[in-house]
Amino acid sequence: MPREHIFDEAEYERRVTRTKEQLRERNLDAIVVSDPANMNYLTGYDGWSFYVHQAVVVTPDRDEPIWIGRDMDGDGARATTHLSEESIRAYSDDHVQSPRDLHPMDYVAGVLDELDVADGRVGLEMDAAYFTAKSYTRLQQNLPNAEFEDATLLVGWIRVRKSDQELEYMRQAARISENAMRAGLDAVEEGVPEYEVAGAIYQQLIAGTDEYGGDYPAIVPLMPSGDHTGTPHLTWTDREFEAGDPVIIELSGCRHRYHSPLARTTFVGEPPTELQETADIVVEGVEAALDAVEPGVKCETVEEAWRTTIEQYGIEKEDRIGYSMGLGYPPDWGEHTASIRPGDETVLEENMTFHMIPGIWTPDVGMEISETFRVTSTGAETLADFPRELFSV
Repeated sequence: MPREHIFDEAEYERRVTRTKEQLRERNLDAIVVSDPANMNYLTGYDGWSFYVHQAVVVTPDRDEPIWIGRDMDGDGARATTHLSEESIRAYSDDHVQSPRDLHPMDYVAGVLDELDVADGRVGLEMDAAYFTAKSYTRLQQNLPNAEFEDATLLVGWIRVRKSDQELEYMRQAARISENAMRAGLDAVEEGVPEYEVAGAIYQQLIAGTDEYGGDYPAIVPLMPSGDHTGTPHLTWTDREFEAGDPVIIELSGCRHRYHSPLARTTFVGEPPTELQETADIVVEGVEAALDAVEPGVKCETVEEAWRTTIEQYGIEKEDRIGYSMGLGYPPDWGEHTASIRPGDETVLEENMTFHMIPGIWTPDVGMEISETFRVTSTGAETLADFPRELFSV
């Protein structure tokens, strides 16, 4: 039995059924799912085992997916999924980083052969972070008569609309994000090393709330500061904060692998007028974009509301300002599907969720104020309740 019923069996059955429908529509005989978030979505499997090769195989006609992983992780599948014993397959440890001519995809190929799809059309997540070039070539060598198709986003597009229970976990993650952001902002002071602020954030990310704990996020807290706030993906160092430093904090609480990212900017000392004015413009732009959200609107229309607003003040931004997200494992909490950017004609639907992060990054200074939101029947629901402003210490 699962150690904890994150979702009931019926929810997993709905997800698998939708996946099978997509396989039939695309004339695929199977899909090999290697993205750990997609594996979790279809089966509930949850473990830090994605550093070795693993997969979930779905076929149109078999009732259950098949989980495939390392022998020592088989009990993890038994603990976290509802799968029957015959749907849990484990390869021996000599397949792992083996000096012999063995590879986990040899075992996966054997399962595909057993499922009678060795000469069929098999979907692969070709652009998944943990599906390697060698994985692809080993499958080709073992199954020379199979026709492999790129099905990278097949499950991802199924994930974009969230169930009520998924949304509840994301709201819980938002409460954790609020606590962690308060802790981070409170810890920033002149003379305090960056790693102490990171420690304060992590303590709250894991401690969670009085009602529930937190999980590790798919992305570590990002904390560019000083001269480096124009580079958004830097982490912390031993450097001590100095008077006159802008500091960006981007983080996410995580609850049962569901995220609700939040970014804010603070300043050590009195913020310069230019930075405060930029913050005010970003807030106005965020609010204009959120006001544009409703079912039936295209992603590019939401971005246009942001861009039109900031262009009034002579500010331009070429990057996307948001992306679909929710369930995630390192290295990303994004779903790699819809983006809030020019040219993305994805039509918003109720219960889609996005992280809107319209950061302004220049060679001199950076500014981030972000929100995670849900598309409701009438507009946007921001999941976090946190002041939307430039902070200072």
